[in-house]
Amino acid sequence: MAESTEKKIDYDFAAHEKPLFEAWKDAGYFQRTPGFGEHAGESYTIVIPPPNVTGVLHMGHALNDTIQDACIRRARMRGYQTRWILGTDHAGIATQTKVDKHLAEQGINRREIGREKFIEACQEWRRDYGGRIVHQIASMGCSCDYDDEQFTMSPEFSRAVRKVFCDWYHDGIVYRGKRIVNWCPNCTTAIADDEAEYEDEHGHLWHLRYPLVEPVGGRDYIVVATTRPETMLGDTGVAVSPSDERYKDLVAAGAKVKLPIVDREIPVFADFYVDASFGTGCVKVTPAHDPNDFAMGERAGLPKINIFDETAHVVEGFGAFSGMSREEAREAVVAEFDRLGLLERVEDHDHSVMHCYRCHSTLEPWLSEQWFVAVEGLKKRAAEVVESGEITFYPERWKQVYLDWLANLKDWCISRQLWWGHQIPMYYCDSCGWQDAVVDGVEACPTCGAPVRQDEDVLDTWFSSQLWPFATQGWADEGMDAPDLAAHYPTQVLSTARDIMGLWVARMVMSSMYCTGEIPFEHVIIHPTVMGADGKPMSKSRGNGVDPVKLMEDYGADGMRFGLLMQVTGAQAMRFDAQKIESSRNFANKIRNAARFVMMNLDGYKSGSPELSTAADKWIFSRLARLVSDVDAAFDAYEFGEVTRLLYGFFWNEFCDWYIEFSKARLAAGADAADRLACQRNLVFVLDQALRLLHPIMPFVTEEIFQQMPGRAEGELLIGAEWPSAAALAGYVDEDAERTCAMVCEAVGAVRSARSRYGISPKVALPVVVKAGEQDAALLEAQAALVASLSNAASLEIGAEAAKPAESTVTLGSGIEVYTCLSGHVDFDAERARLAKEREKLAKDAAKFEKKLSNPGFLAKAAPEIIEKDRAKLADLTDKLARLNEQLSELA
Repeated sequence: MAESTEKKIDYDFAAHEKPLFEAWKDAGYFQRTPGFGEHAGESYTIVIPPPNVTGVLHMGHALNDTIQDACIRRARMRGYQTRWILGTDHAGIATQTKVDKHLAEQGINRREIGREKFIEACQEWRRDYGGRIVHQIASMGCSCDYDDEQFTMSPEFSRAVRKVFCDWYHDGIVYRGKRIVNWCPNCTTAIADDEAEYEDEHGHLWHLRYPLVEPVGGRDYIVVATTRPETMLGDTGVAVSPSDERYKDLVAAGAKVKLPIVDREIPVFADFYVDASFGTGCVKVTPAHDPNDFAMGERAGLPKINIFDETAHVVEGFGAFSGMSREEAREAVVAEFDRLGLLERVEDHDHSVMHCYRCHSTLEPWLSEQWFVAVEGLKKRAAEVVESGEITFYPERWKQVYLDWLANLKDWCISRQLWWGHQIPMYYCDSCGWQDAVVDGVEACPTCGAPVRQDEDVLDTWFSSQLWPFATQGWADEGMDAPDLAAHYPTQVLSTARDIMGLWVARMVMSSMYCTGEIPFEHVIIHPTVMGADGKPMSKSRGNGVDPVKLMEDYGADGMRFGLLMQVTGAQAMRFDAQKIESSRNFANKIRNAARFVMMNLDGYKSGSPELSTAADKWIFSRLARLVSDVDAAFDAYEFGEVTRLLYGFFWNEFCDWYIEFSKARLAAGADAADRLACQRNLVFVLDQALRLLHPIMPFVTEEIFQQMPGRAEGELLIGAEWPSAAALAGYVDEDAERTCAMVCEAVGAVRSARSRYGISPKVALPVVVKAGEQDAALLEAQAALVASLSNAASLEIGAEAAKPAESTVTLGSGIEVYTCLSGHVDFDAERARLAKEREKLAKDAAKFEKKLSNPGFLAKAAPEIIEKDRAKLADLTDKLARLNEQLSELA
């Protein structure tokens, strides 16, 4: 496991986090909350993508659960009736594989103990190990409904699964048929098309001669090209393109070939599927082992011969080849063709091969009788609700991916040859032939009274999990009259990964539209895939994996949560950046330190409304008002990276670095008592609002501080506190105050930067000159004492006509120039070099924007506000370049 970073601190995060988590849980905030304020009558529900009961928390879970918790916590604070439904998936193949291995270690084979005892072993394994991932989710601070944990094989959920199967069977949506399926010979079960994983492999293309039964036009054999020579044992035809002139005479003559090794006569026929340009233009057709061959065989009426058993060994009836594995049979068939003089040539050929998503064995296309869902009647409505905007995808581009997947969706194989799972509720009477799908089960035939047997197969795990949004809320017993569904359906948000958009998201929409008549959720967030720092998928073999549980131990749940969301953009994948986790841990410490400063300076504090008596007060409140509006907009668009950027920038750069700095003199001993109290109230108010905004992402540190805040009601918890109101704060927006303090910060920052760059002590007073336009100069002049104090200016001149002093450095701000006099302290040759380097950088940046804005394609496609933003940036760069050139000419 890759180390996240070496820069850790000795701090027991869990010891501080657990009591807060228990306080939230005990107060009932994890169950459906009652709601308050303007949204009191509205519900906000999220269903967690149920992790496998076999699973442990990985980085994908950590990111997705952080996203969901941020959404549900914000909704709770906004007054919605919230509930985040928690549960786990029984994970058919995964669990059966785990329990098989567990029993094997004890010398037990599941076939020896039988189905019933094996299922008992699975249930026992689930009780012992299945709660591990739920405990890990709790350790993140996720505010799920732990008191009503769902499970896809609970009695209630099982009844829902049986009901849907029976309804679909009786409506003709579920049917049984003999079709080609993707068969895993290791798991010995069918695998759905969209569960198959394709991997590129280096292979070969074997050119084999098939002798004609009777020569045609002087030709006594044809050559087929194949990547799987072993399957020729099951060939029942040879197909050519009807447009291929080379073989028209063979088709017209009704030619047949004598299949080598097995001496089977098979026809040569025409089919439009064949690509005449590939290989020799002749395609061997094995209807039982290739879906395309199956389709051609159906059109041509060819027999279907299954040559492999369930473990992909050649079945009886093929002489020495019987009992061979696929690999052994391939080698033996090629050797026999070579011996017979029928192996024409072998070419290298790279191709894509299907593998089992669970065990990674090569899948075998296999003719098998299975249960299927006819999707044609389901997918139309599932497409319409997305096309109409009833369901919205974030980012928006995933809408088309979803629609394309639906458009290409074929009937879904839902039966699995496993023991652990939902046994198909189909019953058969071998005495009289009665058969039916029955929800409550049946032991005796209703027609003749003889004993009946239940279908031995189980349903695909995705069949049950597609019902998750409504089967977790009482649908099985009461339908849409179930109280939870009547009041709180559809749900509001589904957050999930792109790789199960078809497997799960689309199927939830299809089943919900059929079963409830409503969409299952309104918004779908497709979060990025978390990759290793090297940009590759995380895995043990690569050594690039990161354990979220270890991250929480080292950096706290808050540090991990904020650090993960910092890395979220609109991209499909994100490279894990350990430095973001570390900086987020440091940010949590910054929040604690800022709160400690405020708390330590509350002597004589009395609760009261904010009082904006200084430009700094007006500035921070204006910035806070804008922050709330911007954070709301980013949250509403599910732009979580932008949310963290906004919060980090305000709290660290504006509140901590500047407003607290501005406040120190007002809080000092001997300061005016009334102004001190006003400053205290303002600090408390801004800190309180910031904690509320930070809480959805950093719940622990914010709740810990909130408990120490003055004026908090007895027993009040931040998790249930009211979210800041952008409308209520809008009156604080003050353009002049923002402009004034922006210039104060730039001027003070410029002087401090000059000191730092040239190694001049902050204790050394330096003359400072600020050149600004008349309006800006007037605003800044009113704060001259503050600028002089914070910059330790020996003298301060501000004006529109201010001249650059000799031997001074210049810093260009937005519309201002700050000159710091360094006479006797600086090497001006170095200063000239610095300005030249800065000019070079500004010139490159300006050239980039000039090129972009002269591109007709960009101007035609980009949004008007983007174009205007870029033009403003270019104008600012051009202005700075002009002023920089002036300064360099003065130094020359």
